[in-house]
Amino acid sequence: MFIHGVKVNGAVLDQQTRCLHYQKDVDIIAIKFKCCQTYYPCYQCHQEHADHPAKQWEKEQFDGKAILCGSCGTELTIHEYLTNNSSCPDCKGSFNPGCKNHAHLYFKM
Repeated sequence: MFIHGVKVNGAVLDQQTRCLHYQKDVDIIAIKFKCCQTYYPCYQCHQEHADHPAKQWEKEQFDGKAILCGSCGTELTIHEYLTNNSSCPDCKGSFNPGCKNHAHLYFKM
């Protein structure tokens, strides 16, 4: 599915990146996976739809844009997201605070 002109793979349910696994109002980000440079709403979508294992972003790569705000389409750097993962700096859309519990699956901390 294309969201704000960006292709997001996986079990995407709506135009704000919510998926079969995460459907709350605050579930509005997609993450570009390092291994395939492809956006997915969550690690479970990647596991189910990609033909390879996920790889984590290295700290040295945190200046790269890898987070898509499903509310406005802004692409954030990993650093921007990790330092203010409560909301989008552009549209102020609220992000799910529980996502930080999965950060280790995407980013080498």
